[in-house]
Amino acid sequence: MSSAGAHPYPPVGTKAPGFSALASDGRKLKLADFQGETVVLYFYPKDDTPGCTKEACGFRDSHDQFKRAGIVVLGVSPDSADSHRRFIEKFDLPFTLLIDEGHKICESYGVWQEKSNYGRKNMGVARTTFVIDPQGRIAHVFEKVRPEGHEAEVLAWINANLR
Repeated sequence: MSSAGAHPYPPVGTKAPGFSALASDGRKLKLADFQGETVVLYFYPKDDTPGCTKEACGFRDSHDQFKRAGIVVLGVSPDSADSHRRFIEKFDLPFTLLIDEGHKICESYGVWQEKSNYGRKNMGVARTTFVIDPQGRIAHVFEKVRPEGHEAEVLAWINANLR
């Protein structure tokens, strides 16, 4: 856990933390598999909850635009493979969700944070999106993401800065 006021995320311009994770479709994926591509790595708290569903469906509805631009979208949460599969099937999500049950990826990206909910503190995922450039560096960090319209914000940033 970072100290108060410190920026917990990997800094823009630095190499994105590598990872290897099981994907929702059963494949083992590594960040290195996407070298040469722009990657949108979005972290969300929980499958099939209102905000997370809104965010995922936004990426789903804009997926063709991301795909045409050569951008890979990956979602990450601590949910299980079964939970991810149900979420994908229920909402017809066309992108890969990564399983991070031990929250190692979340921790390496600084998104596993103490949260306060109705006065109770617990650890959880801070909704955050990283744009990783084709060289594998952090190009941009979207902090405290608001789910509605987030996909348009990400696409606009990439089009303005990486094209």
